[in-house]
Amino acid sequence: MPKMKTKSSAKKRFKVTANGRVKAGQAGKRHGMIKRTRKFIRDARGTTTLSTPDEKIVKGFMPYSR
Repeated sequence: MPKMKTKSSAKKRFKVTANGRVKAGQAGKRHGMIKRTRKFIRDARGTTTLSTPDEKIVKGFMPYSR
């Protein structure tokens, strides 16, 4: 049986933590910062963990990251 392939786009965008959660960068910060509130920009710094349904999808793209 050949090895399964990892989606290249997923391995660049996501990391799996030691507890098995998936970390990702915050969305909505590429452009249009003038119309965003200062609170949104502050809260969207750094990374966040994905929700459980989204985690399931991403883990399917990265079979060896569990």
